[in-house]
Amino acid sequence: MNKAKLINSKLLLAVILVLFLITRLYKISEIPPSVYWDEASIGYNAYSIAQTGRDEWGEFLPIHFRAFGEFKLPVYIYSVVPFVKVFGLDAFSVRIPSVLFSLGIIVLTYLLAKKISGSIQVGLWSSFFISISPWFFIFSRTGYEATSGLMFYLMGIYLFLSNKKNWHIFFSTISFVLTVYSYNSFRIIVPVTILILIIVEWNNLKRIKVIPVILSILILVLSTVPIYRLYKYDSGISRLQVVAATPQTFLKNYFSHFDPGFLFISGDKNLRSQQSGFGQLYLPELILLPLGLLYIVKSKSKYKLLPLILLILGPIPAAITKESPHALRAISALPFISIISATGVFALGVWIKKSNIVNLLIILIFLAFFANYFLNFLNIYPTQSVKDWQYDYKKIFTDPKLQLGTRGKILITDKYAQPYIFALFYLKYDPEKFRNEVVRNSIDKWGFSTVKSFGRFEFGE
Repeated sequence: MNKAKLINSKLLLAVILVLFLITRLYKISEIPPSVYWDEASIGYNAYSIAQTGRDEWGEFLPIHFRAFGEFKLPVYIYSVVPFVKVFGLDAFSVRIPSVLFSLGIIVLTYLLAKKISGSIQVGLWSSFFISISPWFFIFSRTGYEATSGLMFYLMGIYLFLSNKKNWHIFFSTISFVLTVYSYNSFRIIVPVTILILIIVEWNNLKRIKVIPVILSILILVLSTVPIYRLYKYDSGISRLQVVAATPQTFLKNYFSHFDPGFLFISGDKNLRSQQSGFGQLYLPELILLPLGLLYIVKSKSKYKLLPLILLILGPIPAAITKESPHALRAISALPFISIISATGVFALGVWIKKSNIVNLLIILIFLAFFANYFLNFLNIYPTQSVKDWQYDYKKIFTDPKLQLGTRGKILITDKYAQPYIFALFYLKYDPEKFRNEVVRNSIDKWGFSTVKSFGRFEFGE
């Protein structure tokens, strides 16, 4: 490739990244209208770590955060700590790491697509599609742990395929370990992904020196120890209780993620995952995806088949649970959907003359779809989703018209989730004081806990 084309490709990638940042940072603290309980928990535990080095339960720099009893993973929480330290405890501090991780996802999707396909054009289209994807949009500007998991997952794959230098395999291993300590879904698909990559890269792996391989294996083994302890001794098994009961249920859940209604029309029903009336993908991808799949299959290249293979893995974590289809738990499929769509555009360029006109038309069509999605997100979604983002709790603790006063007990219903965490988050309650005052209800059969009272606050029916 000549220098001019290389410069142009970097400029185009920069434009995609700027578009991404503008649409994610705009009103990030106001839309969605409030933090939901997991965001509040992440933020307050990061705040507690920043202030005291301990989480809300008093554990010193924990690997697994007990939180409500479901044990949150550490990577995203620790990434929030410096922002809480600098900007204070608020929605911006909780959400900005997700924007940065998502920025990394776009860059890594570009690099991975370029490496697999051998085409910068496929890389650029892949990054463009994922940056404006309705599947990705809400997750990439709110405090979802999955964004950190997905970024490190893609980094692990990219480094594994870049094993021309011996230590790439070592840093790939580190990335995969960070993945499984970011989001639970990746604990299911990472081992299978590594096995697939070993098969694909077997001939290259035989040339790697012994020391990086030994260190990589050692790190993988050591990383399983805290996970084993969690599920063996600390009620972490509660996460595995909500599973599909039969193979038939699993298959039904799995294939629901490929249902055209879910993908192109109605999307995820959870308004924290998708806007009402939008599919997970745009309708034009209904044309590009089959073209991309056809081109990939006809290529008969094991590297070009990788996006399809890794896409197939994506819905597995969601399929074993009772809630399906589930956009968040199946998020690992998204970059590979984008790569296949991008391959579809590349195939059109190969098969059709005047490809520049076709490319421009595709860009304009997708930008029009994205503009409609973004404007709906700004103007309709905040009101539409106010209940799902638990705005009432924000109002209780921040609205001047509902002054809590300075005396007497304050009784708050716990019928709607975990109200105590919103009190801690919005009032920036002193972590040490909270740990000394808190009275918790008995842990239920699933391992979850609720707070009965602290300070002047009491929670119950």
